[in-house]
Amino acid sequence: MNKNDLIDTVAAQLGVGKAEAGRTVDAILDAVTEALKAGQEVRLSGFGTFAVSKRAARTGRNPATGATINIAAASVPKFRAAQALKQAVSGSGS
Repeated sequence: MNKNDLIDTVAAQLGVGKAEAGRTVDAILDAVTEALKAGQEVRLSGFGTFAVSKRAARTGRNPATGATINIAAASVPKFRAAQALKQAVSGSGS
């Protein structure tokens, strides 16, 4: 499923037009993005938690040349699925 498919699904479930559903999906994604940029977690009960994880600086290897390269530290988004989502996906949910 891509973003357009998600918008179509939201529009159908809510009985609204695609434009309104698109604005709704965009607003949710923007809110999650802004919270993560501010260093906050976003917890959606029954779905999961979006958070920011720190990745330390490290050395790597250029696969083409074999040369050692330095990889800078970074903040990366991560997602932890809630138990209810895990159960729904695995088919053992209620």
